[in-house]
Amino acid sequence: MNAVTGVQTPIISAPIFARGVVIEGNDSTHKSRDLGVTFATPKIDLNKIVHPRTEVPPLLNVPLAEIIDFLVETGQKMLASDNPYMQECFDRMASTHILPRSVVENVARHAVAYLNKDILKAEVEQNFPDPRALDGWVPKQDFTGRKSFVRAFAPRLIHVLPGNSPGVAVKSVAQGAMVKGINLFKMSSADPFTMVAILRTMAMIDPEHPIVKSMSAVYWRGGDAAIEQVLYRPQYFDKIVAWGGGDAINNVIKYLGPGFQLVSFDPKTSISMVGREAFASEETLERAADLASADVMTLNQEACVASRFQYVEGSQEQVDRFCAALHRRIAARAKDSGDIRPLDMDLREQIETMIMMDDEYGVWGKPDGKGVVIRSEEPVDFHPINKTANVVRVDSLDDAVKYINVATQTVGFYPFNRMPDYRDRLASGGAQRIVHLGEAGPSTIGNPHDAMYPMHRFVHWMAHEDGRA
Repeated sequence: MNAVTGVQTPIISAPIFARGVVIEGNDSTHKSRDLGVTFATPKIDLNKIVHPRTEVPPLLNVPLAEIIDFLVETGQKMLASDNPYMQECFDRMASTHILPRSVVENVARHAVAYLNKDILKAEVEQNFPDPRALDGWVPKQDFTGRKSFVRAFAPRLIHVLPGNSPGVAVKSVAQGAMVKGINLFKMSSADPFTMVAILRTMAMIDPEHPIVKSMSAVYWRGGDAAIEQVLYRPQYFDKIVAWGGGDAINNVIKYLGPGFQLVSFDPKTSISMVGREAFASEETLERAADLASADVMTLNQEACVASRFQYVEGSQEQVDRFCAALHRRIAARAKDSGDIRPLDMDLREQIETMIMMDDEYGVWGKPDGKGVVIRSEEPVDFHPINKTANVVRVDSLDDAVKYINVATQTVGFYPFNRMPDYRDRLASGGAQRIVHLGEAGPSTIGNPHDAMYPMHRFVHWMAHEDGRA
């Protein structure tokens, strides 16, 4: 019931996809993570989403080149204006997702660019020293003359997807297909639609294709023991590929054991480091502030790569000038994005308290969802989000290194020529990536993600020892 109009709000239906079959139904109702919108899913028949280990994976003997061609065709079909599944997905996500429909749609369309033949081939070549191991048993012989064969065997994977970006769904389905895996995608309550739309698009191309038969996408509430105690077992799956917050990762960890491993894309925080060179002129100051705002506003600060903390080297007067410029740029980007939603109550109250403590903090803007910058001498003890930037003044960027830890994903750096001086220290602290300030979003094709080559870890490495020559 809509509290304003008194009109009964229809429950949104979220179908599931089980090895090529779309299943509709409203047997269970759930609440979306961010907005608390009710959606309904059909009853889950676990027998339909589990491949017995006695069955060889459907994709095992399909050539990688053919798989890539099918993924490229899928990308083209996803972008087609007459694709009913993607349009329906965007319509439904407009109700459950915290980001505006226009942002979600643009992100999804941008993510489809990953389904490009050159990109997909580069990903495989960077992940596997010898990609032939995906297509068959590669012969080897060591210096003693002992012979063997090695194969990157098709894994059985459960993917626990995040809800912050449709792009993860596109990348997950592509990588899951290229390692020839059996893939079960557990969708997020913030987005129980995108993965099913992608798989329905694949089925529209060829309902009998082995990729289609290798994929299932289901929603259940995270922590539902009735489902997870059955599925999260080595009898059925090799690994769980988990994205998400601390609660999601901790929930998975309790099921791990011999034969059932975790590949974790766990919670990360990204930062910016800005040297005093930014204050060489007004022009360089405005440029640095604009680059920093681009990193703050990546996916409207919902992505792991979005900068939360900006460590700026300079005097308080200089850093305050940077803060003012950064706020102007963030506010402009927020207005252009169309996403001007209020901050949650706790965050708003903390910032309002800081506004009153003007002898300790500097605050530019208001906690109204249009962008706010907080200047402090130490990082704030909350998680900046929803267009909130925390600028931490430091006498030297050396002082910022102490804040790096294993949860630091991306470091946007300015000026660019000082990056080599810091990369070893950042890596030692636990950081996983250093980029030019303003380039937190794009990444070099095939590079490690979260300090690993994911597909190399996905597969089941199998050796066939064949004795001496």
